[in-house]
Amino acid sequence: MDTHIDDTRLTRGRDWLAAANLRPTRQRLSLAALLVGDGEDRHVTAETLYSASRAAGERVSLATVYNTLKAFCDAGLLQEIRVEGQKSYFDTRTDDHPHFLWEDDGALIDAPADQLKIESLPDAPEGAEIASVDVIIRLRRR
Repeated sequence: MDTHIDDTRLTRGRDWLAAANLRPTRQRLSLAALLVGDGEDRHVTAETLYSASRAAGERVSLATVYNTLKAFCDAGLLQEIRVEGQKSYFDTRTDDHPHFLWEDDGALIDAPADQLKIESLPDAPEGAEIASVDVIIRLRRR
């Protein structure tokens, strides 16, 4: 992740926050600039975003990064993708789409949605409804 924060990235981050009616605090703005400032979609963990913010010279705690990511998810700006129990990735692309997860380094990347065909889903148990379907395809290098 490029950790250079310039005026263009700050403007993109500010616009992204404004689209969700989130107040652009210093921490939110710097994290938003790192997440969407270059216009690219990305998948981050709280730890990788924390490291990137520190490398950019920002003074932000890991707890603040977690809280900010949660606020971004609650506002619909990010999609949280849980893998391997407690590990979460945060995706700037919020539409429904599948992911590849590299087993060797834990990298999460988008998979081509147009190649995924789900014919049907099982019926939900009595008294339940399907809330979402997450498709994570695990990859191993040969």
